[in-house]
Amino acid sequence: MVGASATAALAAVPQATGAAPMMGGAPMTGGGPAGTDRPVLAKVSLTVNGQRRDLELDTRTSLLDAAREHLHLTGSKKGCDHGQCGACTMIVDGRRINACLTLAVMHQGSQITTIEGLGQPESLHPMQAAFIKHDGYQCGYCTPGQICSGVAVLAEIEAGIPSHVTADLNAPMQASPAEIRERMSGNICRCGAYSNIVDAMTDVAGKQA
Repeated sequence: MVGASATAALAAVPQATGAAPMMGGAPMTGGGPAGTDRPVLAKVSLTVNGQRRDLELDTRTSLLDAAREHLHLTGSKKGCDHGQCGACTMIVDGRRINACLTLAVMHQGSQITTIEGLGQPESLHPMQAAFIKHDGYQCGYCTPGQICSGVAVLAEIEAGIPSHVTADLNAPMQASPAEIRERMSGNICRCGAYSNIVDAMTDVAGKQA
């Protein structure tokens, strides 16, 4: 019988020993027996926008939620929470990632840059200034992710990292409109400011050349 089988299976599961769970060789606090709602906490140190930040987080906390809810850096936005829109894009150790898809505890010691770390109103990053100049936004919700991704995209091109549309892997990489559109395709703008975003990035790429 199904009920009898289930009972036998449960009886065969070993009981929790009470030992503290481990993550990366370090004990985690706050853990309770399996099946309880108590969160498992872990300490993590991040360098965010040039400043070391020490946190104790539920191990299920995404990097996006750590920034927004614990560090109060609300520039990075939660759009889809599934890695499909790019509104949460941050630059981690020089590479752009969807912060909603990665756990904060995975980034012990990482260098993290959010939109707040790129520039402020009194000292804009060139990409921020270009977005203003070319009207690369409308509602602005996706703009922090667009700008962070744009900065990382130009760094990828400068480093010679090819994309799906790169025609010649041996030729110098160019920040062409086709390259920019392909690489930025993971950042959705529901207002449809795509052409202006390409113009802004092309402007910055031309000044960097």
